[in-house]
Amino acid sequence: MNSKAVKIVTIDGPSGAGKGTISQMLASKLGYHYLDSGALYRVLALAARHHKVEWDNEEELAVLAAHMDISFSMNANGAPPEVILEGEVVTDRIRSEEIGVGASIVAAIPEVRAALLERQRAFAAPPGLVADGRDMGTVVFPAADTKIFLTASVEERAKRRYNQLIDIGESVSLPGLVDTVRERDERDMNREVAPLVPAEDALLVDTSNKSVQDVLEMVIKAVKQ
Repeated sequence: MNSKAVKIVTIDGPSGAGKGTISQMLASKLGYHYLDSGALYRVLALAARHHKVEWDNEEELAVLAAHMDISFSMNANGAPPEVILEGEVVTDRIRSEEIGVGASIVAAIPEVRAALLERQRAFAAPPGLVADGRDMGTVVFPAADTKIFLTASVEERAKRRYNQLIDIGESVSLPGLVDTVRERDERDMNREVAPLVPAEDALLVDTSNKSVQDVLEMVIKAVKQ
């Protein structure tokens, strides 16, 4: 499928900025497909654990990225899609803080990003796609119709992540998460390939003091324009 023939909205930003929530709501409202690109890197980090591949083993990770058995099962009720790795549902497992850190590490490897590039572009299908990630508007879909970049303060994003992890039963420290978020930002913004930066033509939205509904309305307005 030629992605240029499909309406594409990219929503990029750092961890905890609200990309996933807004992207899923927007895709549901528009009737578009949804790509959670971060899930691909999280699944790769988990697959590496399964196959005893270290997160800094560039050669083996690239091979694993190109050949791992991953699929997404869409839910009819509007809930996030289930993520399936090698026949096993891993939706909750890839949301752990450990795997999140691993995803950030493997995502900095150029060979891994290259291996996953065409997999991501293959999600573009009629009537359209909402793509959520860190380089959707700059690298994966540079010709997207609408580009959004969400951000928020480090403290606000750490607080959101803290609440997510508590909800799934993880014992975490909020001050420790603030440090982790800062480290992840540093790694994502300074990697050699596809660093975390807004596309030049992206709409920047700071979600720190905005409700989900307010942000969604801003994004819908941008799409319509």
